[in-house]
Amino acid sequence: MAMIPATLLLEERAARAMNAVVGLADDEQDGIPFFSANLLARPAQLEHGDWDYGSSHGRLTDAILLARQMTGGKDWEPGWNATADRYRKTLLALLGADGLTYRREHPRGHWKANANLIDQRATLLALTTSVVATGDPVARVAADRQVAALKRIAIRERDVWFYPASEYTTAGWPSSNAIDLHLAPDPASFSGRLIMPLLRYHQATGNAEALELCEWFARLVVDKSGVFLPDGSFNPARVFRSGHFHTRVGTLEGLARLARHTGDHGLTQFVRRSYDWVLTQATGFGWTPGDLADQRYEHETCSLVDLIGLGATLAGSGLPEYWSVVERFVRNHLTASQLLDVSWVESAPDRSRDIPGWRTHVDVGERVLGAFCGYGAPNDYVSDVPLGRGHTNDVQACCVGSGVRGLFWAWNSIVTGDRSLARVNLLLSRAHRFVDVLSHLPVEGKVELLVNEPVDELRVRIPDWAGYARLTLRREGGADDGERTGAERIWAPDGYLAIPRPQPGERIVLTFPMAEYSTTESAAGNEFRTGWRGDDVVAIEPPGRSRPMYGDRPEHAGGLRDYELHRPETEWSW
Repeated sequence: MAMIPATLLLEERAARAMNAVVGLADDEQDGIPFFSANLLARPAQLEHGDWDYGSSHGRLTDAILLARQMTGGKDWEPGWNATADRYRKTLLALLGADGLTYRREHPRGHWKANANLIDQRATLLALTTSVVATGDPVARVAADRQVAALKRIAIRERDVWFYPASEYTTAGWPSSNAIDLHLAPDPASFSGRLIMPLLRYHQATGNAEALELCEWFARLVVDKSGVFLPDGSFNPARVFRSGHFHTRVGTLEGLARLARHTGDHGLTQFVRRSYDWVLTQATGFGWTPGDLADQRYEHETCSLVDLIGLGATLAGSGLPEYWSVVERFVRNHLTASQLLDVSWVESAPDRSRDIPGWRTHVDVGERVLGAFCGYGAPNDYVSDVPLGRGHTNDVQACCVGSGVRGLFWAWNSIVTGDRSLARVNLLLSRAHRFVDVLSHLPVEGKVELLVNEPVDELRVRIPDWAGYARLTLRREGGADDGERTGAERIWAPDGYLAIPRPQPGERIVLTFPMAEYSTTESAAGNEFRTGWRGDDVVAIEPPGRSRPMYGDRPEHAGGLRDYELHRPETEWSW
């Protein structure tokens, strides 16, 4: 163990999220996870839904693999791996003979079996992560078959490929008329969001059909669909799910990756234009509307995670100014919307009110501890307003899985590069093969860098609010010991602080003043007075009512603690 700052640790948050990832499993239904939770109900309830299958198993399996990479399995409960194995087995069992993943017909008749396109995306994401994480040959065979099936069922014409409905059945598409009329409902939902896992699978395995699908779906979304308007805004038409943010930003994230992979700078600018518009709809700390209509008062963690992934992708594509967006969103709404206190949730003492196979009221709070909000308010884990749809789901399995992916994307972006040039992009703590980062923010403006391997040059992003004249850089234990200030010529052309030739065993300490300021944030027409310390929200008015998100946050208390940071044997490229 070592003494480290008692500030935000993303790997620790991933371990805490694992409680909810496995807690959703319904042992009375062979481990099929509950999809949603209503925490305001008395007693609270967990309920199944039609997303229980490919969507939930894919998201949760993906989250487990990412959490293992971040934590090395540290602080995991003994039964968590057994639940993880059960999720994986069911994920594979849901894949049909045709290669697609199918929902099981609900025994109470709530839904029929079908191959939903959103389920295909989550399943392929999990299979891809399995291949990247372990080289799993079973997952690779399954993914190859699924990619082939996605190509086979696409309606392919000379200048466009599309899916004419949201659900495919064992008898084919439900309407031949939809094919004849070229109806492609919401291409972002059913095609665009497939681009990210398809491209990552191509990069991991070389699967040519996966890349081919990416390019055709990009053409459909960008050139043919009208999903995104010329100014980058979302088309609010009902046929496009009223500008649904999760599917739109998820599509943009895939397009940004494809642009970087193919060197398509025009596509990068297309994505950047929309991302900049999205940021005008979000708060500075990361709350986003659900859509442009009745869901605009509800924030999905899924949407925020898409924004984090997209910001990191654009920043890694030569637009480093977006790292500041990523850091603010991670430090605030992603981690603030993780459920770390369930004392306000009332669970039932027994199963007398349960409906087996559909709903339970027992141990609800304990089971979702560590979850990320399903539909939240800017200042509250719960969105309970008289506007739009009113109160809906407080927890959703998709957002639990996505929350872990958001933690991973940020954690995996803290240090990037190679031995010729390594970068510290986010001022968050983590251990890395090149350099360990120990961040004291926001308690004080201090970051310690402990060098593990020789690097030709190390660059560190300094926040704009920190200025430069009062920044100090102190090197200890290397060949270039001494102290310099930001007023000297220690800056790189990309705006990062440049540290030449750091050596193993060297300790580098950066200090700078912390800025305190306030902003007025607009969220779906409502205003929130927000107090900041650096990139962290320290107060918000009005405060939340059910489970306030901002105020007394443990990572703002200061001090040191014993904790052994996990350094993975290999770094994943995402």
